[in-house]
Amino acid sequence: MKIRSLKLVDRKYPKDFWDRQISDRWNHGDFLTNSEWGKDWVSFDGVVHHAATNRIYCGLTRFDGDVFYAWDRATEKFESLGFESVMDRYDAKFHRSMELTCDGGTLYLATALLHDVDRFYEAPGGGIYRHEIASGKTEKLGIPMPHNYIQSSILDEQRGVLYNMHFAPEWLSVFDLKSCTARELGPIGGGMQMAQGENLVLDDGGAVWCAWGASKAWQSSLGNDVTRLCKYDPDAGKIIYYQHGLPQADGAHGFARVEGLFNLGTGNLFASGGNGSLYRIDPETAAVKYLGTPIAERRSRLTSLVMHPDGWAYGITGRDGQCQLLRFDPTTEKYKLGDPIVDADGEAMFQCHDITISSDGVLFAGENDHPNRSSYLWEITL
Repeated sequence: MKIRSLKLVDRKYPKDFWDRQISDRWNHGDFLTNSEWGKDWVSFDGVVHHAATNRIYCGLTRFDGDVFYAWDRATEKFESLGFESVMDRYDAKFHRSMELTCDGGTLYLATALLHDVDRFYEAPGGGIYRHEIASGKTEKLGIPMPHNYIQSSILDEQRGVLYNMHFAPEWLSVFDLKSCTARELGPIGGGMQMAQGENLVLDDGGAVWCAWGASKAWQSSLGNDVTRLCKYDPDAGKIIYYQHGLPQADGAHGFARVEGLFNLGTGNLFASGGNGSLYRIDPETAAVKYLGTPIAERRSRLTSLVMHPDGWAYGITGRDGQCQLLRFDPTTEKYKLGDPIVDADGEAMFQCHDITISSDGVLFAGENDHPNRSSYLWEITL
């Protein structure tokens, strides 16, 4: 396995600088006035391979709003796609909200926030954008929910709509791509803690799955059973809130927090939660089966899985600079841990947020939220 770290920004900060000077001390405005963090602290929160151009489209987190780039595999260079010409200054990231049409002609994008609720009425809300691959033109189509931003989107091309998961508050909406009109679908968060995972997923019947959070407003502490599963059923026209979530790996009472949701082509859905544990979800009944925890002895996560032509789904699990390749067979529901994600210079991936695969089977993984340097795009040749 060959691993390369591809650096849009190559900026390192003193060890523990984040914990000593930023965590619990800085607010949103502090990042804006400190140019080295506003421009240089970069996360790769979304990655999409485009076969015809052999480019990796990258959605970033960046305080200055320059959040849309492509890695060209032929030239081996990053290119800014000029998002600053259409963005609002509060459009701070594409967080798992880049959806490519089946013909490869159009990429739909939606913007997430970094600011706090003190800027709620000043910030217009997360926008839906359309990027035409051939022309390179990006245009804003609308704002589904005024002042509310978008953490994740999923495209239903058959119905011609983009579903959106919002924060804050936590909500679902649907955006009609022909009429450029939106409709609120309902809440998914009780306001006591963030309920949603990293992404939305469609099942084979066109229902949209995510997590929802109970508030338990009658008690002083939430407990460990408030993060549950839900789906929006477009035929019924409503959100179905299930009273259960992902079971705890050790069988204890409560539910693990949902992190990733995946449709890997078997008819079932799969999920990750807790410490990067894997689960199977029956989309008809919402019944959940625990499949295992690839890394149980230390902090871990699993946010993204992508199917490879070899029949395995690939992801990266682990965190805190101890990440490993994961292979998961959605048919047998077995998994194998692979090599650590470390480049030739000994630089380790901090954690993975999204992953995509090229036509020739090369993985590209987006790293995010590194506390001591700018995050990288990682190229992994199996």
